[in-house]
Order: sequence, then structure tokens, then C-alpha cells
Amino acid sequence: MPELPEVTSLARQMDRELRGRRITDVDVVQPRCLNVPPEEFRQLLVRTQVTRVTSRGKWIFVDLEPRTTFLLNLGMGGEVLFHRRDEPLPRNRQSTILFEDGTAFSQHFWWFGYVHAVKTTELASHAMTSSLGLDPLDDGEFTLDAFEELLEEKKRSTIKTVLLDQKNIAGIGNVYIQDILFTAGVHPLRKTSDVTVSERSLLYDAIRSQLRNALELGGLAYEKDLYNKPGRFKDFLVGYREGKPCPVCGTIVQKIRTGSTVSFICPHCQT
Repeated sequence: MPELPEVTSLARQMDRELRGRRITDVDVVQPRCLNVPPEEFRQLLVRTQVTRVTSRGKWIFVDLEPRTTFLLNLGMGGEVLFHRRDEPLPRNRQSTILFEDGTAFSQHFWWFGYVHAVKTTELASHAMTSSLGLDPLDDGEFTLDAFEELLEEKKRSTIKTVLLDQKNIAGIGNVYIQDILFTAGVHPLRKTSDVTVSERSLLYDAIRSQLRNALELGGLAYEKDLYNKPGRFKDFLVGYREGKPCPVCGTIVQKIRTGSTVSFICPHCQT
């Protein structure tokens, strides 16, 4: 599943490639991924022009003039691809946006995903994005004080549950959480109330460093970018390394159940 590094990288590519392009048509193959009927979706997008592309958490925001926002979430994964003029479109696409200059932008989801369009004035009432939590790569928003305040409010939950909740922090999923918790030396099932002040600081630093490192590498090696090229991040510390030695102490990495998810931990380093 694409998480913050992959989505941020994709949004940056889209901003460079799509900014200034004008939409002339929309081809919806699978209407279930839309938030409105296909005809209304088309009316919101056709004849608009891309002015900016940004992201928050696992969502991409495409600003369109006049007064429309295109929202994209890849769900469990998929491909969002840019196509040059006369380039054949993927057969398995859910939808495609066609531009005035003959280029196109297609979306395909492996399992489920969302392709939404709303009037920009109504964006604040879009339920799936209006409740997104802190942006962990925003220096002004995601401060240590803000992080500690969040943990104080969620004392009764386990630390992994708190960090994965998109209403708390937007963009961390079950992939990057593995090495974030390991780097901070915190067991995923620890109660948030039991996480010490020093461990909170370590968690804060781990969130920023792990996500930034993955972003610099273009995201995960099994995820594709706007041009169908894979990311370069593939070296986990303990994540998905069940049965391998911990890189710090040599203890064998274990795979455990943590609620509805699995976690990979070093039972010696994470307490």
C-alpha cells in the first residue's frame, strides 16, 4: 500500500508534469471509484486547468481552475501513470483524464482506490480528507510539542494504533511503522501512556528520519511512480525480515500479531 513517501513523490511528479495542462475529457471505466455519478464527475473536470498538485498523508490533491479539486487515493496500491500523445492507455485502468495537448493521466487500482472531484469551496466537507491528522513532514505543523500533545490525548491506546490512525498522523501505514518503532526501541503493543518522555522524542525523530529517507529514494521498490519506474527503498531494518538477525543485537526478528495487523520486531531491542 502506498504511504506518505510514495504519495508525496508521486504528487511532486504530477505537479511538474501536469501543471498548466487543460482537461478536455474524462474516461471513466469503473464508476465505483468515484464519489459522484460519472456525468457530474465529468462536468466538474472538463475545461478546467491544473494549477497545482500537492499531497497530505495518502491523498493527492489536484487544484483545478476554476474552483474544482481532484482527489486521488491509491488504496491498497496501483498505478497512476502519465501518457504521452498517442501512447496506448492501460486496459486495466479505472479512469483516465485526457488533456488538450493529447497527453493523458490514467489511474488503476489493484484492489480499491478513490478518484473524487469536489468543488473547492466544498473541500472542507469532504469526509475522507477533512479529518486527516498532522503532516509528519511539515516542520511547522509536526513539532515535538504537537506530537507529545497528541500522545497525551491517546494514552489508553497502544502506540502502534495511535501512529497508524490517519486522524492522528496522516501518511504512516503498516510498512514504515515497522522500522519507526524499531528505531525508537518501542514495542508496538506498548500502551501510549507507558511511553516515556525520552522515547517520545526518539519516536518523533524516527518518524521524520524514516519517512524522509524513503522519500529521498522515491519510495518503495515495489511501488511505481508517474512514469512506471519503481522506487529505490528496499532495505528494512526489521520490517519484513522475519527469521533474520536484528541489525543491532543479532536477535532473530519475530513476526507477531498486533490487532488487525502484523508487526516485525526485535524482542530484545523493543520493549
